[in-house]
Amino acid sequence: MDVYTLPFFSAIDWAPYSWLRECVKHRVCSINFRSTFLGEKNGFSASTMPVSHIVRLRKTIECKESRIGKQPIQVPSNVTITLQGQDLKVKGPLGELSLLYPREVKIERDDSGILRVKKALETRRANQMHGLFRTLTDNMVIGVSKGFEKKLQLVGVGYRAILEGKDLVLNLGFSHPVRMAIPDGLQVMVEENTRITVSGYDKCAIGQFAASIRQWRPPEPYKGKGVKYADEVVRRKEGKAGKKK
Repeated sequence: MDVYTLPFFSAIDWAPYSWLRECVKHRVCSINFRSTFLGEKNGFSASTMPVSHIVRLRKTIECKESRIGKQPIQVPSNVTITLQGQDLKVKGPLGELSLLYPREVKIERDDSGILRVKKALETRRANQMHGLFRTLTDNMVIGVSKGFEKKLQLVGVGYRAILEGKDLVLNLGFSHPVRMAIPDGLQVMVEENTRITVSGYDKCAIGQFAASIRQWRPPEPYKGKGVKYADEVVRRKEGKAGKKK
């Protein structure tokens, strides 16, 4: 058993040794506060207490459950669910989708047919994957039963869109028209040559194709010309003011 002798410190000097003070408070260790300065000058002598061991106190941090991830997923009667380990397949009247789950999350189905996504591990990544894969699963169920759609609008003089077979042709002010092949599983409609509707059962594919259309001519902030989503709000800027006379 060792005995340690520490010099006398004031309240300010004890700040870096707060962990040691907590050890003494919780009676995890004992120390010798013998001070030769106080003993010789002021006639003060502190009793000797041996140090048995020093233990650091740690608090266990528990990850909170995601508010989105813990919500159940209702499965319509016209949707078929096939679950094999971490592989989920969803089949409906509009199409079929599959998703492979990571090891951090797991999916369960109760007797009533409701799907629930749960965490398999208590880690930070598992907490992040919980809400994400619950949303992806819900989008799959809604997609094969009802479908999704994304609408875009062309704003600008001479900007127009037409369908030629399985291609979407855009005139956006370039020296040549922009021709885009429509991916499988997606339907594209053009109204009044300026309104484009992308629909299908895969929400990820719809959003990716709509974003690639908008990427050719994003809306500019001064006149608002370009390709924008139907519900997008373009923040406008004030142009340069003319010279005052």
